Amino acid sequence: MKDHIIKYIFSAAVLFAVCTVAVAQPTIYPAKPQQSTISVRGATIHVGNGQIIQQGTLVFEDGKIIYVGEGADAPEAEHTIDAQGKHVYPGFIAPVTNLGLVEVESVRATVDYAEVGENNAHVRSLIAYNADSKVINTLRSNGILLAQVTPQSGLVSGQSSVVQLDAWNWEDAVYLKDDAVHVNWPTVRFSRFGSTNVEEQKDRIKRERVLLEDFLADAKSYASGDQKVFNARLDAFKKVFEGSKKVMVHADKKNDLIAAIQLFKRYAITPTLVGAQEGHLIAPFLKEHGVNVIIHQAHALPGKDDDDVNLPYKQAKLLTDAGVLVAYGMDGFWQQRNLPFMAGTAAAFGLDKEAALATITLNTAKILGVDDRTGSLEQGKDANFFIADGDALDMRGNQLEKAFILGKDVNLDNLHKQLFQRYEHKYSQND
Repeated sequence: MKDHIIKYIFSAAVLFAVCTVAVAQPTIYPAKPQQSTISVRGATIHVGNGQIIQQGTLVFEDGKIIYVGEGADAPEAEHTIDAQGKHVYPGFIAPVTNLGLVEVESVRATVDYAEVGENNAHVRSLIAYNADSKVINTLRSNGILLAQVTPQSGLVSGQSSVVQLDAWNWEDAVYLKDDAVHVNWPTVRFSRFGSTNVEEQKDRIKRERVLLEDFLADAKSYASGDQKVFNARLDAFKKVFEGSKKVMVHADKKNDLIAAIQLFKRYAITPTLVGAQEGHLIAPFLKEHGVNVIIHQAHALPGKDDDDVNLPYKQAKLLTDAGVLVAYGMDGFWQQRNLPFMAGTAAAFGLDKEAALATITLNTAKILGVDDRTGSLEQGKDANFFIADGDALDMRGNQLEKAFILGKDVNLDNLHKQLFQRYEHKYSQND
């Protein structure tokens, strides 16, 4: 009887797999490298640095932009794209995301953004990045062409990397390897269920801050000496002290932000703040210390009951007006496709439209350290851009027609579109 049940279950599983394959949607392959010189003519070009070129021309070759301007002196191209009435934007960049590190959150085996332990400075998110994630294609369809893949757990989460979103594997995807170490600043954590023990919270925060300070002291000593024994955790900070790797501190409360900046300044490190829900309250302090901020998504409730209900929409403008370099980030992975609409909301609440665009393009590239290659449409930079039939910061106008990553003509199909077409066909048969 037992064998019969096992055979039945096995047969059902095989049948399900066969049926799944039979109805599977077309596979989306990474694009081939650029083969010929291409010119995009007649579009409104949003350079990304605040400049707009009406009826502009962009020419790219071998994955690099070789011309951006009004077109009178543009070089000859083998192929021309007529973009009259269209808009050309730099590829959007999604910072601090677990994209490609998780596919099904309810299954532990597919969750690679969280590791066991408090100090995981040695963990590299890049080698766990899944370039085959179905979510990636949905981001490209909304103009997001690069992302900073980031671990999240523990006191020191590990190292993020910047990837381009059209690749066969993580080796192909890498754009900037191990760009930053991420620290979750010790703070009060409110329990979703039940009360929060204040004394336990204080003890935990004190313990974690001592742990972090001891680790920084050890890392500084390790980086300055000739170590005979390799320590992966300490070695992760070696390039931080050399100035070639960043530290990103995840914190929200005003006092936590100040304490974090002061601690890292003692080690000659200027951290980037991630979250910074109360960053606008200390904007002059952030400006004084040259601290950049990746703020949370605008489509959210304010942190305090007595805050202005529109504060999340206005925060980018408040910080920008104070002279702080600001970029937008979002939680999780599947929401990243809505990133351009965060910038659009900031523009609706007072931030200049092109400055809002910069919060997901050039500003982000500067904060991540890739602005010499991407973030704006300038000669010599990588051809990471897209053509849209409308305003890309508005969900009504974000209609991509073409996108290019390193000059590659990227496939803009995705599972959402495939399912829409599938069921549109099904129900149209009944008409």
